[in-house]
Amino acid sequence: MNVELPPNLRLGTSSWSTTDWYEVFYPPELHPGEFITYYARHFDTVEIDATFYRPPTRQTVESWAKRTPDGFLFSAKVPREITHQKYLLDCQSEMISFLQTMSALGEKLGPLLLQFPYVAKRKDAHEYQTGDEFRRRLAPFLASLPTSDYRFAVEVRNAHWLGPSLTALLAEHGVALALSCYYTLPSLDEVMAKIDVVTADFSYIRFIGHRRRMDELIDRLMREEGKPKRWNELVVDRRDEMERWMRGIRQLVARGLDVFVYFNNHYAGFAPGSAALFKTLWLERTEGSA
Repeated sequence: MNVELPPNLRLGTSSWSTTDWYEVFYPPELHPGEFITYYARHFDTVEIDATFYRPPTRQTVESWAKRTPDGFLFSAKVPREITHQKYLLDCQSEMISFLQTMSALGEKLGPLLLQFPYVAKRKDAHEYQTGDEFRRRLAPFLASLPTSDYRFAVEVRNAHWLGPSLTALLAEHGVALALSCYYTLPSLDEVMAKIDVVTADFSYIRFIGHRRRMDELIDRLMREEGKPKRWNELVVDRRDEMERWMRGIRQLVARGLDVFVYFNNHYAGFAPGSAALFKTLWLERTEGSA
């Protein structure tokens, strides 16, 4: 029996430009300019991390569209100037400019992710606990978004903020709650036991991991064991965690939502390897229950 992922489940990585993937994913002779075309033969979506640091030019976005097949989708992080530096205030011109640029993707434009900073307890204990100020800024910003033309997801990294006040606000505007496997956040089953995580017609899931600990581990492996590249292999076994998350993801897929799942290198050391493991585990369970 030939079993594939459900058509409403899209699987990819966060970025595609890592040269450490040579020989383990990309052929050694492949020019970096051809990475996205090769990547799109193996995945049907990608999350663009680079847009968080600097908005791309329209010419660059048009080239992405030209180099990928019909049906491929690019998700992208909204620039940090909007989410972090201006923290949603006086940023309408920047947001409009970003949307106009990304619209060059046409039907290949997937969800746009608004990732927000973590507020530490020592910095603001009340905000850490409640997210009141965040929601106060978020409400008028969401109301200004052209949600009929674009899909948006919101990621927060304060566990206390994941509650009905936030989900109700997101649902009011049809904006998805991003569900992230991140060290400051509870697991998916814990979140789903607490709130209805569906606030839009799609779900957005990110396997991020712990950047500092992963960097320290990679540094040690390179120093002590001669690891040749940083991001060329899986170095942490995330199978059990992935399977736990998969139970909730299956529920979201069964509800008919479009579900986007992305892995980055910091999750287990090699994003394409993590995505491949996810697919293998998904299909094994699907075949076993058929």
